[in-house]
Amino acid sequence: MYFIVTGAAGFIGSNLVRALNERGETSIIAVDDLTRGDKFRNLAGCDIVDYLDKRDFLDALKAGQFDGVVDAVFHEGACSDTMAADGRYVMDNNYRYSVALLDFCLGDEVPLLYASSAAVYGGGTVFSEERSFEAPLNVYGYSKYLFDQFVRRRFAEANSQIAGFRYFNVYGPNEWHKGRMASVAWHFFNQYRAEGRVHPFEGSGGYGAGEQRRDFVSVEDVVNVNLHFLDHPELSGIFNVGSGRAQTFNDIARTVINACREGAGQASLSLAEMQKQELIVYAPFPEALKGKYQHFTQADIARLRHAGYDEAFLSVEEGVDRYCRALLQQG
Repeated sequence: MYFIVTGAAGFIGSNLVRALNERGETSIIAVDDLTRGDKFRNLAGCDIVDYLDKRDFLDALKAGQFDGVVDAVFHEGACSDTMAADGRYVMDNNYRYSVALLDFCLGDEVPLLYASSAAVYGGGTVFSEERSFEAPLNVYGYSKYLFDQFVRRRFAEANSQIAGFRYFNVYGPNEWHKGRMASVAWHFFNQYRAEGRVHPFEGSGGYGAGEQRRDFVSVEDVVNVNLHFLDHPELSGIFNVGSGRAQTFNDIARTVINACREGAGQASLSLAEMQKQELIVYAPFPEALKGKYQHFTQADIARLRHAGYDEAFLSVEEGVDRYCRALLQQG
């Protein structure tokens, strides 16, 4: 019997593979698209039994080659670019791919744990798993929204677990390949290492410079939520996965800078001191993001808590500091 992890060479997928390995699980089939070949590095230290290209995997799935041999599917594979303009590509990768997996899992009574996104909420201010609060701002958010609606229509016929996780702003190891879609913690870390300063956005959406607020969640916590549901196959539904705490981009900037300073043997500074010394220099808000940007997110995690997940989530100060220290050790 196998665990299947799609998007296995990606950010969250590779962290899930590693966590399964730490549990002693090595019967893992890793599925991804290695058109960008250097992503293999995220799997190089992991134990798997096989790797399949996404297209070969879908063909094998349709041919019945996985019937009766799968313990659970972790579906993390997707186009995660919130600024992607090719809606046909996004819908094929995020919606049709997911529907094919759901059909397989329902037919074979296999648990499906899949990645949704807080992007389904768009510019709203209420982040609760209800249809009335869902209004995506881009085709990426729409692709995740549409699959969530498809899942909701299939719950009544399901004889196995279906759990969708609306990830908020995830950061942590193995995101280096994501380019502009990597976390703000990753970008600030690299800005500071290259320039000695970081560049949050100027004020926008009624918020001051760097004071836009997001629910930043560590990939460690994301993995722990996935494993909680793996251990409880009786739990189904769509759940927010965030810290439940909105923090500012200035909080990220301050934490990154102080982690780097402490790594260099320098004293910590306050936000005001960083601004005065121009270690934080605000960048103009991009035209391309106007009308498509979430200035505030904060997960309502009541449903997740009701499902029995009672672990504390890392704050920015805890999680981002830990992440930066790991990056510094890697050089």
